[in-house]
Amino acid sequence: MKSTPFTNKHITLGAKMAEFAGYNMPISYTGINDEHAAVRTNAGVFDVSHMGEFILKGEGALDLIQRVTTNDASKLSNGKAQYSCLPNNDGGIIDDLLVYCVEENKVYMLVVNASNIEKDWNWIMQHNTGNVEMHNISDKTCLLAIQGPNAAKILQPLTEMDILNLKYYTFVKGVFAGVENVLVSATGYTGAGGVEIYFEDKEDAADKIWDAIFEAGKASGMKPVGLGARDTLRLEKAFCLYGNDIDDTTNPLEASLGWITKFTKEFTARNIIEKVKADGAKRKLVGFEMIDRGIPRHDYKIKNAAGNEIGKVTSGTQSPSLQKAIGLGYVTVEHSAFDSEIFVEVRDKLLKAKVVKVPFL
Repeated sequence: MKSTPFTNKHITLGAKMAEFAGYNMPISYTGINDEHAAVRTNAGVFDVSHMGEFILKGEGALDLIQRVTTNDASKLSNGKAQYSCLPNNDGGIIDDLLVYCVEENKVYMLVVNASNIEKDWNWIMQHNTGNVEMHNISDKTCLLAIQGPNAAKILQPLTEMDILNLKYYTFVKGVFAGVENVLVSATGYTGAGGVEIYFEDKEDAADKIWDAIFEAGKASGMKPVGLGARDTLRLEKAFCLYGNDIDDTTNPLEASLGWITKFTKEFTARNIIEKVKADGAKRKLVGFEMIDRGIPRHDYKIKNAAGNEIGKVTSGTQSPSLQKAIGLGYVTVEHSAFDSEIFVEVRDKLLKAKVVKVPFL
């Protein structure tokens, strides 16, 4: 099991640790609900150094990204980022990712899910027919996500970069807490505001930045936060989790990701995905809230009033902010309209739920 440069910090703080994507990661410190509330109302720090980062360089870098991703990366200029996905040959999703434009048409950083680093790397490399320079910098890159409405305000004194006014899906690069070449972005996964900090793990940079962040946040009560609250926070905003809500079998249009699927360019399996658009998807990822008491969990069956299976739960939890059970799941299109009555099978009982608009919060 791999460690991140912050693993000993988590253990010293008494975090509950567990394996996640091959890494020893903090699940919670003071409890999921407490950490969740800290991010929604103030600020919290996530160690997400397990994520993967690739650098693509050269004249053909943009062309390669355009061919392997669904979104239109030609729209990116220096300092801008976008959410996208890698489709497979059948129109399923190899991974969802972020594309950062470091130098327009020449240098890009792709940020991928930890469990898919090798799979994504091999897929992109396979399509690299134009001798694009590729560097997998995952193992030497630290990534901290400082999320919450007060996050940027707490961190601003640590840098001369203007992170207080950083617009959503943009980034800056410079000196942070005395460490050079730090990339600070606003592409968070919690919907609570805040920034992400990428930097190379060298010359005690990890310790310097971690200690500086918590010193800056001490007075306001900023907390370390584990992956447990990261999951409840992202679910309240209906952000997809790879392996749960999207995978190699899900089409972007079924997953309500039409907004990152641009048919103005050529990309892998475009014709297959475009046909789904023309014919209409047979199932759809929807948000729902429980009416009967019970928590929906991944892979629970979703049924109609007659007890016939119409889909499956992909993510579910008791929302700490809303104090109600919520979930995401695929259902047949006929049952996907808002306020549609559906039933989740929990321990052989059919519990009533209804389809609602997302995000939940």
